[in-house]
Amino acid sequence: MALLNFRRPAAPATDLPAARPDVVALMQGFSMEVMPRTAEKIADFRALLPEGTRVYIAHIDGTPIADMVATAARLRAEGMEPMPHFPARIIADRAELADWVARYRGEADIREALMLGGGVNHPRGAYDNAMQLLETGLFDGFRRLHVAGHPEGNRDIDPSGGEALLMQALREKQAFARAAGVEMAIVTQFAFEAGPIIDWTRRLRSAGVELPVHLGLAGPAKLQTLIRFAIACGVGPSLRVLQKRARDVSKLLLPFEPTDLVRALAAHKAEDPDFAVERLHFFPLGGIRTNAEWTQAHGRDAARPATGKSEQA
Repeated sequence: MALLNFRRPAAPATDLPAARPDVVALMQGFSMEVMPRTAEKIADFRALLPEGTRVYIAHIDGTPIADMVATAARLRAEGMEPMPHFPARIIADRAELADWVARYRGEADIREALMLGGGVNHPRGAYDNAMQLLETGLFDGFRRLHVAGHPEGNRDIDPSGGEALLMQALREKQAFARAAGVEMAIVTQFAFEAGPIIDWTRRLRSAGVELPVHLGLAGPAKLQTLIRFAIACGVGPSLRVLQKRARDVSKLLLPFEPTDLVRALAAHKAEDPDFAVERLHFFPLGGIRTNAEWTQAHGRDAARPATGKSEQA
């Protein structure tokens, strides 16, 4: 048993933070990311998330496809909208990709997918990037296909850390979506500072990328956990926010929450309705339930669970 428990209890209904209309507006239609092993810890997603919440299912290298499909089917049965990852670099060939698509569609009625290169350095098979998956034709009939975005760059795509290749790749995917008549959005890696995010969205528009952005945010978690994930995922300039907090001993053991970042982004969205960020996407690094409790406290009606009451631990 742990000697100390630094997790804050969920705020009682009478002790919630004052609702901010701009925050509630930005929280509308938020999504969350899970893995099969983290989803198993939740008894019923309807007690945590609004009906129809888009739930991405991360396909970590080595996860059996049967586990992925079972998680998608379970989320569908509980009234969520499952969106599985298709990481190009871990897919062996067209036959395996076709098998995955058929199983997802047949067993979980999948209509949406996230296409990405994947977290391995070298392709295991026939595919190297998301565009190659899109061009197979196997996703014809899907209503929505999302692609990855990187507000702080991606050295897997451009080792120099530049953006030219990244912007070109997004323009190609945008052209594909328009030609195919499929809905598409950019879902991003998480960041911790509003300024770089806002600047990146402006560069997107200047580069001719008009796709809406579903911005990745790290959910509440211990600071040490966030720093570890940020380094592993290549988060760059905004990592300084965490490093600055780590130097404050009084805050080191407290959970880090995305409250200030969400408020800053919501205020900017209220001032600039054309701000490219359309939705928020949460990575529940401190736990799905903990993240859901935060969304309920700050999103109010936008985050009301489908059952109308929160699941208890």
